[in-house]
Amino acid sequence: MKMITQMKMAVAMVVTLPMALPTAVHAQEFPLVAGDYSQVSGIFIKDGGAFKYATHLATKWVDVQEFAKSKGWISDYKILINEYPRDGEPTIYLMTTFAKMADAAEGERRNKAYDAYMKSSAEQQIAESGNRAEYRTVQSSMLLREYKVR
Repeated sequence: MKMITQMKMAVAMVVTLPMALPTAVHAQEFPLVAGDYSQVSGIFIKDGGAFKYATHLATKWVDVQEFAKSKGWISDYKILINEYPRDGEPTIYLMTTFAKMADAAEGERRNKAYDAYMKSSAEQQIAESGNRAEYRTVQSSMLLREYKVR
């Protein structure tokens, strides 16, 4: 009889315990909050192309990034060198950080602004990018999102 009473008490505790916990525990927020995006391109530099590509990055690429930063489209950009690349890994990573994705209409406005700033058409810019294939290959592209602890 004593065992049955203890069993009933144990069952009652298991059933009522969740009701006794504070509501805040059940409604607890996810411990991480979404932050900015970072687009990362992995670039492989062909033998003998390091100086040419470094010159492109230090001039034209930085100029375009500064333009985008001045418009508030991006918040930061970085050139990261892979100091110890394993076989098949990119030599350089180009990272651009921004708070939100542009919708289609905003993307069109930005493309027109870039064309005007660069004083060239999309066709010319694509041709220039293709010319860089002589000394570099875009090997990978990732879109990462930072998460911070609440």
